[in-house]
Amino acid sequence: MAHLTHSQRYTIGCLLSKGIKQNKIAEVIGKDKSVISREIKRNSDARNQHYRSDLAQKKYTTRQQIKPRHRKLSESIIQEIKSLLREDYSPEQIVGISKKEGYLMVSIETIYQYVWKDKKEAGDLYSHLRRQGRKYRKRGAMKDSRGIILNRISIDKRPEIVEKRKRFGDLEVDLIIGRNHKQAILTINDRASGVLKMKKVKSKQAKEVTRAINESLQEWIPYLHTITADNGKEFAGHQEVAEQLNIDYYFAHPYHSWERGSNENINGLIRQYFPKGSDFSSITDRQIKQIETKINNRPRKRFGYENPIFEMNKLLFNSEVAFMS
Repeated sequence: MAHLTHSQRYTIGCLLSKGIKQNKIAEVIGKDKSVISREIKRNSDARNQHYRSDLAQKKYTTRQQIKPRHRKLSESIIQEIKSLLREDYSPEQIVGISKKEGYLMVSIETIYQYVWKDKKEAGDLYSHLRRQGRKYRKRGAMKDSRGIILNRISIDKRPEIVEKRKRFGDLEVDLIIGRNHKQAILTINDRASGVLKMKKVKSKQAKEVTRAINESLQEWIPYLHTITADNGKEFAGHQEVAEQLNIDYYFAHPYHSWERGSNENINGLIRQYFPKGSDFSSITDRQIKQIETKINNRPRKRFGYENPIFEMNKLLFNSEVAFMS
């Protein structure tokens, strides 16, 4: 990505104030250490050389405003589009973050037209779009053949505050299944901040999934409130999870995927990296972590193009920075 976002500058400022070294900061926000070094040199306070995110953002915006205006799809804008697409930003995200950060960009439709033109010319930019131009499959009525989980508590009894998405710690959980139903990726997301946790599991057996959930959420235990799952038998260990994590566990209605809309959406983002039919046996834990970090640092429209890490820290600590996953 050619430009740092406001939230990334915020993270740089917070970590610098805590004495974190530049190479570690680069790792946290997914940038090369040279980008961090250049950012600090260009945008620190000229009087005392201190780096503050608000001043850095102001300096950056001012430089963008005095640049010559581009009215069409110029070469510099094309390079910016290519850079952001290859970071797996959607055209909507590209336009939104451009407006937020104060640099010039063409419309969403123009970006799509450029992508399809590139595809006709044997380019690969389309492969970075979430659905790569595929249409959504219509969902027909299906019978629930997945069985009944004992002692489950319906989403109907979940507190109303969970719907408001105003606090950290109301989670949704699901599995993404690999080729031939062998191995899977556990996905857990916070409804308010959108922060994601991912973990590879050897199978979708309830015992394995229960262990993975408990391990993944250890550092969040003080902040947990609720978790909501679908009715898959892999979540039959819900009572153990509820006891180990001191969390209230709820189940959505069968085939009511919109009741876990955030999780459905984030699974779609993950499928961009691991399409249906992928063999998960060759995927490493490091790759899982890299994708998790990438998604957690991508801007979201519903946050005004801030990213989930920024939103989580705002909800939990206001000015503090922690859990840089």
